[in-house]
Amino acid sequence: MELIERIRGVNLLGIRSKTQVTAKVLEAADKLVGIGAFCIGTDQIDLSHASASGVAVFNAPFSNTRSVVELAIAEIISLTRRLTEKNALMHSGVWDKSADGAHEIRGRRLGIVGYGNIGTQLSVLAENLGMSVSFYDTADKLALSNAHRCASLDELLESSDIVTLHVDGRPGNAGFFGAEQFAKMRPGSLFLNLSRGIVVDHLALRDALKSGRLAGAAVDVFPKEPKGRGDEFLSELRGLPNVILTPHIGGSTEEAQSDIGGFVANKLAKSSPRATPRSA
Repeated sequence: MELIERIRGVNLLGIRSKTQVTAKVLEAADKLVGIGAFCIGTDQIDLSHASASGVAVFNAPFSNTRSVVELAIAEIISLTRRLTEKNALMHSGVWDKSADGAHEIRGRRLGIVGYGNIGTQLSVLAENLGMSVSFYDTADKLALSNAHRCASLDELLESSDIVTLHVDGRPGNAGFFGAEQFAKMRPGSLFLNLSRGIVVDHLALRDALKSGRLAGAAVDVFPKEPKGRGDEFLSELRGLPNVILTPHIGGSTEEAQSDIGGFVANKLAKSSPRATPRSA
């Protein structure tokens, strides 16, 4: 509602990932020529309405790719070596020097669901670390290096030691990964979601973790996220020792934020040199 009230007279609009630019917002915009999304996705923008209104939309599809990939690699190693559990025990004063349940990632198979900008770069880095890589994508994607393209999602789930999601937040992807998919994963495997919170059934994930079906998980995105820094975070996954929870920080590095800011700002400036930008 606040954006609707303030959009009149604005030529260029800069937004972050949580600002929703709906059809009503676009209908209220009488002079808008461009929207700059200072993030990777554009799910929060009604793209069809923007196109029909002649409003250009810019985002930064590559700027934080490396940051997300590095977080995924860090979480894969942390879970495989059980670092979260060891860390918690050390902080509580318990010295538990043991190799039980700890593994190298070398030789393990990583299954990547969604072989876009992030999925492909993760594929390359994972192979450099000695992992085997499989991927599944609904689009026809060229496999990089020695990555194996799976004919179905089931094939990937049944053959992977670690499954990581890198899909977009289109409405059709909501809830596509739930109890049925977790049941098809290999016993003792790991699960990561650094894509969109709406694609995973978190109650089903909790059940898979508590039953021992999954050995661990790392989650960076959630169906409902707090509005601001310091607000209370609620999730069914809190309190599980074999789960890494991070506050949607996949792309939150100083390098990525600098790249995003420069890339989108330049696009906005070129779209309308005489317009005055406004952020939201």
